[in-house]
Amino acid sequence: MKPSSVWVEDINQYSKDLKLPEVRQGFQELIKEANQKDMGYEEFLALLLQKEWDSRRENAKYNRIRRAEFPYKKYLEDLSIYDLPEDAQKKYKQLKTLDFIKEGRNLILAGNPGTGKTHMAIGLGIKACMEGYKVWFTTVPLLVNQIKECRSERTLRAFQNRFEKYDLVIANEMGYISFDKEGAELLFTHLSLRAGRKSTIITTNLSFERWEEIFQDPVMTAAMIDRLTFQSYLVNMNGNSYRMKQTKEWLENQPFA
Repeated sequence: MKPSSVWVEDINQYSKDLKLPEVRQGFQELIKEANQKDMGYEEFLALLLQKEWDSRRENAKYNRIRRAEFPYKKYLEDLSIYDLPEDAQKKYKQLKTLDFIKEGRNLILAGNPGTGKTHMAIGLGIKACMEGYKVWFTTVPLLVNQIKECRSERTLRAFQNRFEKYDLVIANEMGYISFDKEGAELLFTHLSLRAGRKSTIITTNLSFERWEEIFQDPVMTAAMIDRLTFQSYLVNMNGNSYRMKQTKEWLENQPFA
């Protein structure tokens, strides 16, 4: 019969070869606990595997957040709910359930700057990552440029396949710059790929009546609005800038104020 030290070496090697880091790091401590509590084999094995499973699940969450390419981390818990515009306050609880992702419906956050559109979008995106959804964050100008580059490099089909498969795409800053005809058509085509099947969050500082300023084509504008808003969640984000409020509070707390 092998001595205990040899079994330990075997377990170390097997767990290393099978890529089970939590088993490798935790089995000796769990053996001590099992001996103290007279634990059965079944319980011991289940607890050992649970350690590995818990670790992988946690790592998967943070890998999804990393791959989502958020510009910074903003959590829903950090939102000052009572400083949000009235319509956002009313719909916040519903949006937090992420039902719109389960239903494959879009969410459009429209309103003046500083009212929490991007914070809410990122917060919902991070929550979605934590719950197992595949998310990608981009700005609309960057998205258009990336599509153009993929087309010129003949990698557009591969990009489209990835773009369609995200459970949630966050397209931030619609309306900060206008597009040429090619850019508007490419954006319309790609957002249309997801319509009715996968969710997209759009943040915009322009009301729909002013979207023609972006696309410079009334037919394209009408088609884009119709496609994006069909059975979508619309949130009016017009209100006082709580970003400005936070800046004012920060300045008031500075020693030179």
